[in-house]
Amino acid sequence: MSSLFLPSGRVMLEALVLVLVAASAGLSLNYSMVMKAFSGRNVVAVPQAATQRAALQFPMPVDYEELDQLLAAGHLLVDARDPNIYADSHLAGAISLPLAEVDQLLAEFSARVPHDKPLILYCNGFGCPDSFDLGVRLIAEGYLQVQVYEGGLPEWRDRGRQLESGVTP
Repeated sequence: MSSLFLPSGRVMLEALVLVLVAASAGLSLNYSMVMKAFSGRNVVAVPQAATQRAALQFPMPVDYEELDQLLAAGHLLVDARDPNIYADSHLAGAISLPLAEVDQLLAEFSARVPHDKPLILYCNGFGCPDSFDLGVRLIAEGYLQVQVYEGGLPEWRDRGRQLESGVTP
């Protein structure tokens, strides 16, 4: 009776082979997502229709590796941090639009920056929600190309990139 419920060595071997084949197939089909997960980057995988709907409501993340290409294409860096912190140090070429003062500064910002201008918002790194919250607000105000650089100033600085000080001209 006990041999009826205990799998034989051959059955166990076949099960192990099936598990290994399935795991290999899954990893090969999702290689880029797995590599992003191990590097700490965003791994959200959603259908394209859902991505397009989300793009209308939420800013999309941008990786450090994409920044140079986007900036060369004309995207504008926007610092969502406190203006005093911005004045001390900010990403080269960035303008200031602090989340805490967006109600007072939005009209001036809209007059200076067209709604079709692609924006890349940032703040104090991965734990800082200000750039995302500012992005949601700007999308609600009609800006259509809003992205968030989640690594923010800390990642930029740690990679040896140029920082500036002073206020927005």
